[in-house]
Amino acid sequence: MSGRTELIGSKAHVAYTIVVFIVLASLDNAAIALIPSMVPELRDTFGVGTVAIGMLTAAQVIVTAVTAVGWGYLADSGSRKRLLLWGTLIWVGAMLWAGYTDSYWMLFASQVVAGIGLGSIASVGFSVISDFVAPKRRGLAMSFWGLSQGIGTLVGSLLASQAGASDHAPPFFILAGAGLLFGLLFVTTFDPPRGFKEPELAALHASEEAYEHTIARDQLPQIAAVKTNRWLVLQGLTAQVAYGSLIWVPLLYQEKVIAQVYSDVTGQKVGGLFAAMFTVGALFSILAGHVGDRWQRRNLGGRAYVSAIGILGAIPFFLIFFWIPLNGLDVTEGASTITYLGEIFTALFTNPWVAGAFLSALIALALTSADSPNWFALISDVNLPEHRGTVFGVGTLVNGMGRGVGTALTTVAAQTLQKSLAPPLNLALSLSVFQLFFLPTGWCYWKAAQTAPEDITAVRSTLASRAPSSDQHQKRI
Repeated sequence: MSGRTELIGSKAHVAYTIVVFIVLASLDNAAIALIPSMVPELRDTFGVGTVAIGMLTAAQVIVTAVTAVGWGYLADSGSRKRLLLWGTLIWVGAMLWAGYTDSYWMLFASQVVAGIGLGSIASVGFSVISDFVAPKRRGLAMSFWGLSQGIGTLVGSLLASQAGASDHAPPFFILAGAGLLFGLLFVTTFDPPRGFKEPELAALHASEEAYEHTIARDQLPQIAAVKTNRWLVLQGLTAQVAYGSLIWVPLLYQEKVIAQVYSDVTGQKVGGLFAAMFTVGALFSILAGHVGDRWQRRNLGGRAYVSAIGILGAIPFFLIFFWIPLNGLDVTEGASTITYLGEIFTALFTNPWVAGAFLSALIALALTSADSPNWFALISDVNLPEHRGTVFGVGTLVNGMGRGVGTALTTVAAQTLQKSLAPPLNLALSLSVFQLFFLPTGWCYWKAAQTAPEDITAVRSTLASRAPSSDQHQKRI
């Protein structure tokens, strides 16, 4: 019995917990990426247009965002482990439902239900992960959390475009199976006490006392009064309109392949592989998180400056990425995924258009990768441990509204432009217009850089006042 007790909260148990959490976060984003990556198949199976599928995707994003607020508040006031387990079971069940349905409206309903469960992974998961991370390495650590979500999007896109090229069911079943497995593994994870890695609370946790503070409704005005929170939430409204449009990059490149006189099935497979390959730039989030940590040690507004520079610098490279054609593309019609991988990799070195698309995507995503780890870290920096899930939930709500708008309106704009511009040019123009929303995002981060030092100092002072003094700690020992 004592051996089991010693294992709980050990370094090995904590490492195991973080791995399970990261995988669950990646599966969250994989679920959201399924629908946009198999549009040609869904159009044929359900007899609907691209706009209808866009509305379905937007509805799931918005429901995920709305429910994240409630999940986040519950996480700050009670048991986080139980909430995450229920959330996982909800979205897993919805994925199974989606695999069996042959009706568009049943598919729509299943994705709305999935969004309810996915909202828990977003806000409750963040609340837990933030307690595993010390402030001085927060940007670097959060880069892995953010990167896992990018990898999830990549996996979901690959799974949908390849396994779902001729039947929509397999991707849903595979993802549901993975979610169920890691949901069961989650039962044995470590639930860290709030503020577990805060330096000011080290003496409190060393004395084996609990951090008893939880959120209450009368604290909501206090949270809203944190100036940096306002800028961090507001930036998501505009940033996520642009990010929401980017969910259609797989469709853009599928249309580019089809425009080279290939079939819809080949276009879905090859375009999906291109879109997945172009996400390599997201790996730079690790470097961006590290840079944010270094800058933050010299200037408490450093993380916000890194995000502003990354967001604004990416815009011209995204425009190149959208408009560059795939002239001279040479792939085998009706071939296997393995064959396409070899042909695409060869094209990187033999076709200047493919090489240009890859390079522009690499730079654009490397720059925007500065956003998520530093945003995650800033939310933790400027809020008390018992407020982080709620603030993240509110941020997720606003992000989801922006992303839902970007996701839905991109397809509407592309459909309208198709009257005068044939695919893929209509989609390229639509995506280009939505990148303008990154401009006010950069301004919000600049403002956050001005307010963050005061808010971070206030959090540190409050935590220090709640911890036992060194004399008190010695007496307890």
